[in-house]
Parts: sequence; C-alpha cells; structure tokens
Amino acid sequence: MSLAQDIDAFLAHLRGRHYSPRSVDLYAGDLARLARCAAERAPEALHPQDLRRCLAGLHAQGYAASSLARMLSAWRSFYAWLGRQGRVPANPCAGLRPPKGARRLPHTLSPDEMQRMLGASDAGAPDAPLARRDRAMFELMYSSGLRLAELVGLDLGDLSRDTGEVTVTGKGRKTRIVPVGRQALAALDDWLAVRHQLARDERALFVGARGARIAPRVVQAQLGRLALARGIAQRVHPHALRHSFASHLLQSSGDLRAVQEMLGHASLSTTQVYTHLDYQHLAQVYDQAHPRARKK
Repeated sequence: MSLAQDIDAFLAHLRGRHYSPRSVDLYAGDLARLARCAAERAPEALHPQDLRRCLAGLHAQGYAASSLARMLSAWRSFYAWLGRQGRVPANPCAGLRPPKGARRLPHTLSPDEMQRMLGASDAGAPDAPLARRDRAMFELMYSSGLRLAELVGLDLGDLSRDTGEVTVTGKGRKTRIVPVGRQALAALDDWLAVRHQLARDERALFVGARGARIAPRVVQAQLGRLALARGIAQRVHPHALRHSFASHLLQSSGDLRAVQEMLGHASLSTTQVYTHLDYQHLAQVYDQAHPRARKK
C-alpha cells in the first residue's frame, strides 16, 4: 500500500472508533503534511531523522510549537497503528519532541459572565422548543464539562433523571458518568417536556429543527448568538463552557483528581493547565486586595 492509502485506512479506523469529524479532519491535515515530507516514500522507509528534518522545516515556515506538537502526536498515532498492523518494526516518532513554545491558557468565562449567559431573560421566546433546547444544552455543558462531540452524541437513555447523572461517551469510545447540576436538570426537564414537538422516533437527546440529531455547527451558532445577545464581548465557543466548568470547579474544590475524572482526561498533566488559571485568579485577587500589592 502507498502512504496515501495507509493514511486513508487510518482515517477510516478513527471514524470507526467514533472520533468526531473535527478530530478526523485535523488528523487528515497533519498526515497530509507528513505525506508531503515523505515525497512518495512508503511509511516504513521514513526514519527518525527524516521526520526531525520535516518538523524543523515546518518550524522554519512559521508553524507554531502547539501546531507542531499536534502534528507529531498525529504522526505518532499513525505509526502506532501501522505497528499494530505489522507494517513497521518500531515507531520512528517515539523519541522525537516538538519545539517548546509558550503554553496558551484555555479561554474561560468568569462566574459572573456565565451567570449572564445562562441567567433568565425576558427577551425572545423562552418557552419555544428551540429556546428550551438551547438553554438545556448550555446548562448541561457547563454543569458537566462536556465536549461538543459528547453533547451532540448523547441519547435519551444516557440521562438518568433519578440519579442526576449522565453517561458520556468521550474520546476513544471511553465512557464516564458525571453528575448533572440542579439548574441543568431543571432546564432538561423543560426541554424534554416539549421535545416531542420536534422529534418522535429519534433517540438523540438534542435534536435540530427538523427532528434529527443536532449538528455541532448548530450548537456553535446558537451559543454565539446567545453570547452576543447577553452582551459577552469576546467570541464564545462551546469548549469555553467546558474550560469554565473545570476552572470554576477547581477554584471551589481544589480537587484536581476529581476534575480530571469528570473531564475524562487520560492524564493528570492535561488537567493541570487549570491550576495555572487558578493561580492566575489568585494573583488578580492579591493585586486588587493586598495593601502591599497596590500600585502607587
């Protein structure tokens, strides 16, 4: 098989494992850059020094360290899959490291901004089915720290109203059970009371105007409209609700391990970025409140 055929087979493998379309697209782009670097060579013909030169060339072209780290991760996953097929004896990406760059902190909304976003409003038609759906979606994302793909993938049976929990299928088809807050449960009850007006034979928890499972782009668009209507200055994307959930929970509890489990992170180091946000918040409080920190 050619490298292009191997890449197509790997992407089909990811789709089979229910990776989100966005994730598959990112893998496809990163592996296309690998194919350009390979210049028609088969994947087993590439050595660590070839891949190192490729990364250096991309870095010289101006690619950010974070982008190169993501590319290298995609290449490493691709070669790990080839190894399981018996195609390569060792992963040539195993010892490679991307260039270091400044670590970007995730964008979060403050508790006051979240209250403004999700608080009741007299504007519009709050009792309309789509308005109830939107409120339930965003309350649930913030209450339980869901990814966009996890939200749109929920079925009716995943929500347990009796226990106040939702079963989430995350990356790699891994499932986790997370609690649902009181206000999110109330919003879900409001939505479920009118859901039948849009869908009858659809098992998805959230549906679009035509009754089929809601599309990710619809969630993104509706959240953007809500943020604009509520006077939030910056652009708000669905992942910001997940970041805000993690940051606010860590600020209140300080329990990093619990936050990791609720987010579904495989590694604690992924969750630790929120400790930086917490320290940033504490530094702001210090600067504003401590007598010795006040500027003259």
